Amino acid sequence: MHANFPGRHEVTAKALNALLDLSQQSRQAADLSELGFLAVNGTHTLAPYRQGALWLAEDGVKTLSGVVQLEANAPYAQWLDRVCRSVSLDNNPHPSQLGAAQLPRDLALEWDTWLPSYGLWLPIPLDVAGDQDAMLLGGLLLARDTPWQEQEVALLAEWLKIWTFAWNAGHRPTTWSWRRWLQLVRDEWRGRQDLVWWKRRRVLWALGFAVILLLPVRLTVLAPGELVPAHPAVIRSPFDGVVGSFSVKPNQVVRVGQPLFNFDDASLKSKLEVARQALSGAQAEYRQSAQLAVTDIKYKGQLALLMGKVEERQAEADYLKGQLERAHILAPQDGIALFDDPSEWVGKPVATGERIMRIAAPGDVEVEAWLAVGDAVPLPVDAPVSLYLNSSPLFTVDAQVRYVAHDAVQRPDGSYAYRVRASLEHPTEHRVGLKGTAKLNGSSVPMVYWVLRRPIAAIRQMIGW
Repeated sequence: MHANFPGRHEVTAKALNALLDLSQQSRQAADLSELGFLAVNGTHTLAPYRQGALWLAEDGVKTLSGVVQLEANAPYAQWLDRVCRSVSLDNNPHPSQLGAAQLPRDLALEWDTWLPSYGLWLPIPLDVAGDQDAMLLGGLLLARDTPWQEQEVALLAEWLKIWTFAWNAGHRPTTWSWRRWLQLVRDEWRGRQDLVWWKRRRVLWALGFAVILLLPVRLTVLAPGELVPAHPAVIRSPFDGVVGSFSVKPNQVVRVGQPLFNFDDASLKSKLEVARQALSGAQAEYRQSAQLAVTDIKYKGQLALLMGKVEERQAEADYLKGQLERAHILAPQDGIALFDDPSEWVGKPVATGERIMRIAAPGDVEVEAWLAVGDAVPLPVDAPVSLYLNSSPLFTVDAQVRYVAHDAVQRPDGSYAYRVRASLEHPTEHRVGLKGTAKLNGSSVPMVYWVLRRPIAAIRQMIGW
């Protein structure tokens, strides 16, 4: 019965000759495609098999035995990719028998359709130096109709190490591959499986992550901010009128009592002249009646009426005179005149109470921020505020919250926000009007709340819970 089979030494000699020949071919391979072809087809000289597939973690199924050009979208190739990816999850660096029983149910149902009964999985480690925890570069899947022998598996494993050296010599995996980084994270998460559960790496990582999520951090929000005068003297229109001319320029230093601008007073002057003429007529009529009342008693009854008319005309003239004086605006305090381009104001009609100018004292500056409704976190008085100016991003303006408005107001862009004013901790050289981003610091909260605050608020608004 044994006469038809060669002896053990003869089989070993043939296998070693085949291994040496494959080693020489792997060193002489012109490119990676030739190496892949050698892996799935040349390996047949070491151990017979019906089908072979080379799978790489980064590329999926790379080469198939007996196929010149692989069709990656073919059902067979896609099924093989899922099978190899499922087997590689164990990160076992040793060869293993593979069949339908070792696969998930959805993959095992198609095993008999695509492959013979007996499969062999030969993992290809990324590090061939012997590191048991090294991640996998890929694997070689061989399948045939008879069981695999131990000597064949050992010989194939040795050949695959030689092949891996040749592959790494011509191909260095990219460190920025997302598949490689995912594999590294997965290997780090799995760790050793022979330890008790509370010493396993995944448990320690989970505990460390939970501790990090519970660490207290400052609840911070960002809001648009700018430097504004802290206590400016606001110059508003005293009546409905038209701006006539300006006596100062924007950002000019002014002194108390210095003329700032004038209203067009032609209409007021004419009205005042008419009122004075009416007052003179009323006074003349009163004097005439007073003289006649000396001789004619009937004029005495008209004196009170005429006196009221004189007083009415006098009040009207005094009012118009006061309005004429108010048409010439004077500086109420020393400071810097803050307003827009004078040419935009001259000839422009303004309503009573409309702001035209501000007089700010030098150095009297604070931070104004607009806190969005969705970011209205509790901000205690004296809460730290850092303003990052667009014109000076490397330096911050530090301040402390002075007050937060009770009601949200509508902004020019249509959104609603709460006004926040913060007093500077130290004087700043930056001028009023510079804008930037303000970081407002609230109370300390767990990091998990800091991370999930906005998502939780959005989900609650969506589901109404």
